[in-house]
Amino acid sequence: MSGSNKKGRDINGVVLLDKSVGNTSNHSLQQVKRLFEAKKAGHTGSLDPLASGLLPICFGQATKVAQYLLDNDKRYFVVAKLGQISSTGDIEGDIENFGSTNNIDKSSIGATLRQFVGDIEQVPPMFSALKRNGIPLYKLARKGIEVEREARTVTIRKINMLSYKEELLSLDVSCSKGTYIRTLIEDIGIALGCGGHVIELRRTGFAHFDIIESRTYEQLLELKKESTESLDSVLLQAQDMLLGIESLYLDANQTTDIRHGKKIQYGNFDNISRVKLFDNKQNFIGIGETNLLGEILPKRLFV
Repeated sequence: MSGSNKKGRDINGVVLLDKSVGNTSNHSLQQVKRLFEAKKAGHTGSLDPLASGLLPICFGQATKVAQYLLDNDKRYFVVAKLGQISSTGDIEGDIENFGSTNNIDKSSIGATLRQFVGDIEQVPPMFSALKRNGIPLYKLARKGIEVEREARTVTIRKINMLSYKEELLSLDVSCSKGTYIRTLIEDIGIALGCGGHVIELRRTGFAHFDIIESRTYEQLLELKKESTESLDSVLLQAQDMLLGIESLYLDANQTTDIRHGKKIQYGNFDNISRVKLFDNKQNFIGIGETNLLGEILPKRLFV
């Protein structure tokens, strides 16, 4: 999602927003964009209105590298209600009783959770932003239309049980991109024989970022009241989003050529990989891709 206004500041960088429950990701984006008076902004990795937590918002040139952040793992805190299922997989749907929780305890839950660690198959929920013929599935679902969805492989890195009390199960989940936590909870509920749905969901990690590094909209508002400089002090640089990607520094000629969209000779590379490119003044200028001929090809460059 992105938007630009002719007025506004030409700022570049990333702010880690702690999105509140009830707001869409786009509403949160527009709020923060107005607060920073930014010309151009976009967010990465939508969160449902019901979910809170880490939502990186990119300004200016940083929107160009946002897509590279999307491939990274996410981490969630989730509270599930066992014994009941929901038509939407969460508290917004029609709730009905499903199975008894009498025999459910921490050890049976622990044994079941272990089955879900690693590569698993998930059928995306109808209440999701996935599109079919250009229409988001949730719009079809609201009209009572259900369409076939293909299962896809996602990876659950770890599931830690935090607590289980009075049919409420709290988990800490680390997973690959494309994982639907509501579907995970539904599948765990079915495996336990009692059913389950999400009543609280919070994204606590995104790539190498942690929720403790984020700011709520209210906190950003307080900084703005102090000064624009205070507000801008929370901005991360675009290259800070790209941990684990090698940095290459170019000379003046290489900088000129790659800025003109030309591939450049650099040296020997063992493999094909993305790299962070810095110009001859050590300014970050975007993403390139190496090849086995020792060349760098421009991929997403800042203008």
